[in-house]
Amino acid sequence: MEDLHIPAGAETPAIRFEYSRHRLGVHGASFPCNAMSIYGPLQPSLHDYLQTLPAESRIEVSVGLRYFSRSSATLVRSLFKMLDQRARAGLSIAVVWRHSAGDELARDFGLDLRDEHPYLQFRTIVSAE
Repeated sequence: MEDLHIPAGAETPAIRFEYSRHRLGVHGASFPCNAMSIYGPLQPSLHDYLQTLPAESRIEVSVGLRYFSRSSATLVRSLFKMLDQRARAGLSIAVVWRHSAGDELARDFGLDLRDEHPYLQFRTIVSAE
């Protein structure tokens, strides 16, 4: 698979999916008019990628959303559901959820995701942004 890179825009996060290194990163603001325009290409790509990995594989996911819309949160939640399902089947998936010190909304959303997806190895980190 060819790596997926979607550069950040004024209302969209940067998405970098390095398949060969087993790393997915989503960072920046996420409040596009149409959230499917940014997350749509990622969903089938992530699904296909997860289906091809042997059970002993380890994936690293880093997410840092400094602002996000409700539709973005819904789509991020669906990505985490996919990850959790594969982790339940034996994949090792480590998630780092980054948030700013004063961003309680992002922190709480990350904590909710952690609680909803118990098979993910989840940590939250206060970032400098």
